[in-house]
Amino acid sequence: MEKEKSATHVIAKAQSGLLHQGLKNWQGRKEWFFNRENTDTYELYYEGPYKRAEKWQKKVLEQLVSQDKRVNTLLEFGCGTTRFTRWWAEIGIEATGGDISPFMLSQAMHRFGGDLVMADSHHMPFKDHSFDALAFVTTFEYYKDPVKVIREAARVGKYGIVMGMMNKITPKFIRRRTQQFFGKNPFYETARFYTPKTLIAVIDEALKGRKYTVEWTTTGLPKWFPVQQWNLPVGDFFGLYVQFKDVD
Repeated sequence: MEKEKSATHVIAKAQSGLLHQGLKNWQGRKEWFFNRENTDTYELYYEGPYKRAEKWQKKVLEQLVSQDKRVNTLLEFGCGTTRFTRWWAEIGIEATGGDISPFMLSQAMHRFGGDLVMADSHHMPFKDHSFDALAFVTTFEYYKDPVKVIREAARVGKYGIVMGMMNKITPKFIRRRTQQFFGKNPFYETARFYTPKTLIAVIDEALKGRKYTVEWTTTGLPKWFPVQQWNLPVGDFFGLYVQFKDVD
């Protein structure tokens, strides 16, 4: 109980400090995760319309990460309410969560029994190789300096980086942008949608001089489609794993 009260105090103090400093406009723009109207209902999306999608997203992420037997610990940045952070333990990975949003973390502390940190992903407060891997699940789309974030991830994560991404090539792309245009979906207003090809180009720029492999797979196809996962760059979501080959 004392630990929970202490954590609540820290989060509340952080919220006050962020708002006082004007950091609701982190990265020079308004972000949905600094708005409680959005963060307070975040978990409901996964319990409702995205329940089926979440199942397939976790499936592809597990397939990618489980191939690297070196990964036992993981830092998930942009962990939000820890929807996926809580899940890593189910596949045998000890996870820590990091996020810049105190509103997200105020929920996470009641849902997640592991460690949490409030920090900017561009400046991760960890020593080199603190974790076996870094994870970004539907959060990398919001970084204005993705090259810097990948370099930080490669510094802190020793063996690899796993990424779950909203795909640009999807039957729902027009719907996404239509919702954004009419202000019906705040989650997409500042999102940059990648394809596996465009994301790999960013990774290659960030990791010049490193030896690594990249593997990806796509899901989020229409329910009526004969397959729900494939290695073509079409679908609502793709998982990608960067495996470093130049470390022991």
